[in-house]
Amino acid sequence: MSAATRRLTTAQALVRFLAAQYTERDGVRHRLIAGTWGIFGHGNVAGVGQALVEYADVMPYHQGRNEQSMVHAAVAHARQLNRLSAQAVTTSIGPGATNLVTGAALATVNRLPVLLLPGDYFASHAADPLLQQLEHPVGADVSVNDTLRPVSRYFDRINRPEALIASALNAMRVLADPAETGAVTLALPQDVQAEAYDWPEEFFADRVWRVRRPAPDPVELEAAVRAVRAARRPLIVAGGGVHHSEAEDALEALVDATGVPVASTQAGKGSLRHDHPADLGGIGHTGTAVSDELARNADLVIGVGTRYTDFTTASGTLFADPDVRFLNLNITGFDAHKLGARTLVCDARSGLEALAGALAGHRVDPAYEAGYRAGKERWERVVEAAYRADDENAVPTQTQVLGALDAVVGDADVVINAAGSLPGDLHKLWRARSPRQYHLEYGYSCMGYEIPAAIGVQQAAPGTPVWALVGDGTYLMMPTEIVTAVQERLPVKMVLIQNHGYASIGGLSEETGGERFGTAYRYRAEDGTFTGAPLPVDLAANAASLGMDVLRAKTVRELRHALAEARAAERPTCVYVETDPAPTAPPAEAWWDVPVAEVASREAAVLARERYEARVAGRRRHL
Repeated sequence: MSAATRRLTTAQALVRFLAAQYTERDGVRHRLIAGTWGIFGHGNVAGVGQALVEYADVMPYHQGRNEQSMVHAAVAHARQLNRLSAQAVTTSIGPGATNLVTGAALATVNRLPVLLLPGDYFASHAADPLLQQLEHPVGADVSVNDTLRPVSRYFDRINRPEALIASALNAMRVLADPAETGAVTLALPQDVQAEAYDWPEEFFADRVWRVRRPAPDPVELEAAVRAVRAARRPLIVAGGGVHHSEAEDALEALVDATGVPVASTQAGKGSLRHDHPADLGGIGHTGTAVSDELARNADLVIGVGTRYTDFTTASGTLFADPDVRFLNLNITGFDAHKLGARTLVCDARSGLEALAGALAGHRVDPAYEAGYRAGKERWERVVEAAYRADDENAVPTQTQVLGALDAVVGDADVVINAAGSLPGDLHKLWRARSPRQYHLEYGYSCMGYEIPAAIGVQQAAPGTPVWALVGDGTYLMMPTEIVTAVQERLPVKMVLIQNHGYASIGGLSEETGGERFGTAYRYRAEDGTFTGAPLPVDLAANAASLGMDVLRAKTVRELRHALAEARAAERPTCVYVETDPAPTAPPAEAWWDVPVAEVASREAAVLARERYEARVAGRRRHL
């Protein structure tokens, strides 16, 4: 071997390369790949697995229990660190690889970086077909890993060792680029993983990927300033890009100077503290009354780092003013051009700072400011009513669970949720006290996300109390990483809410004519429907069997004590509570389009269709 090369296997070279990659933004450097999650099988145990043993001193390894949940943990880790650091996930070929697809979709939908390293079939076809191989009749080069193509921002199959050099560099480029990031997949044929090659030493040198803060184009900025100055009822919609760019202070400075109010998407909540006079809370189908009322009357909507999903726009019915216009500040042109908007294609912090400077001296009409502040005060009374428990000895409702948790958490605590009825209640009611406290995965709304996500966040923020809010439906999807939390001695806190079924989809089913069919966890009744007694499952006992400490709370008073005890705990701890099913959350303030059967014989569906047609008539396309 010459002085300029190093002879390693492909897997060893990849691990060494990953250990030398860094991001840098604002002069602060981070490990780009902070560690690797893995479950080993025949497709990666002798390649990547051996390489991780070989280089354990430079690449931390985390043992997972489910491939999908490993991706969830890695994604949550990246989100907590503002996308400046990511983790890798390695699996075998076969079911291990295809289990990655859901997590990869979640990462890409949410614009969050994760590196996937699934094993693959023999590039040489020496063993053909091998165990778990998909034999495609018209494509011998197709493997099950091709299912990852549509959910990856970059994909390559490394069929020769030297092909890794260009692909690994491209993979890092995409992971570190805030406008391109998402899931990145390098499929690794198991024979190529173990094959040796003379690698150039330069491949293993420290490499820094600078995370840019592109400034707005001067012409676009001038047009944006004119639009803001001309607006009588402007509204900022803060999305996840505010957090990813660490632009919260810049947003607050702009709002303090101009008086423009802020409503937040699920990903953007916490962009302002809940008690800031211009923070109106969530927007859209799960938004607050004051946010949605302002949105209906806004003549200029300023989107900052948002994708404008259907929940945010109320399926195209929310922004109702006939003359409404949009100004979108986003680092990706793809998102900036949505809704026929004027654009500022730039970093959120850079754009907000430039906008604030160019708007010096401008402020909204005092009457407009007084109006939204009064609306904020009215909504705060709604929150207080939803949180309040008049009888401390009663079974708590779900919103009272949130009220009890609100009284316990500190400003730096992180509260994680993803699916069920909780996202709606949290978006309307939660009082976010810091930029990272509110951690809702609602781009993909993936059941099973919360527990592994809590692990990823806890790894990224040791010493921070991290809460996973989990319903019984979500818990049954993916409780396996409880074992990982126990193994790693991570003191995550889980609030497990038992309401015997899919509460959110049950309500939606009722609203859309489905009559709550198939949404309850109950025995079959004599007529064959699932309307009998609740199932005698004990999820608290299950959590305890996986190694968690469990605190059972039957009343509001017991719940308050249990939450306080869990927050102080140094081990993984579950607070288990059965809730009163009576709805106590405020109703939706805006519509969400879920198509209803156009023809039906059952009265529930016929009436639902009548309501649907009345609402869909309000949709418009913003051009």
